Amino acid sequence: MHAMTAVRPLLLVTAVTVGLACTPEAPKVMVTIADARVERARLVDTGQPGDSAGDLVVFDQPLLDEHGTPVGNNSGACIRTRVAHSFQCQWTLSFDDGSIQVAGRELEKGSSDITIVGGTGMYSGISGDMVSVNNEDGTFTQTLRYRLP
Repeated sequence: MHAMTAVRPLLLVTAVTVGLACTPEAPKVMVTIADARVERARLVDTGQPGDSAGDLVVFDQPLLDEHGTPVGNNSGACIRTRVAHSFQCQWTLSFDDGSIQVAGRELEKGSSDITIVGGTGMYSGISGDMVSVNNEDGTFTQTLRYRLP
């Protein structure tokens, strides 16, 4: 009976120590700005003339940091899924040291929650999400919260 009593505190200390070692660190945050003022997105009007489901938007634009310094390229495509409301999009944020791929529903107004689906180079194995905000001035602020392995 005394041997069991001595083992229990040791097990508890070990469990607490292991639990602390497995605590995930806070996600990293990166803020980028897609500058659609320089290279405007191009609309490919499919089906009915004007804004209609199935229309495509393609873009290849400069990517800036939060201070307006060029850091890469923002390139992708969106399919109109809900007229005057939203698109389903997939694009790549390209940097000198790798790229981050994102995909999700981009709303015309307000902020959109987009999933980070993968990465290359130093971003290989990335996971997380991105909030994209249309600034109504031809730019989009993209705040990425992510983890790397």
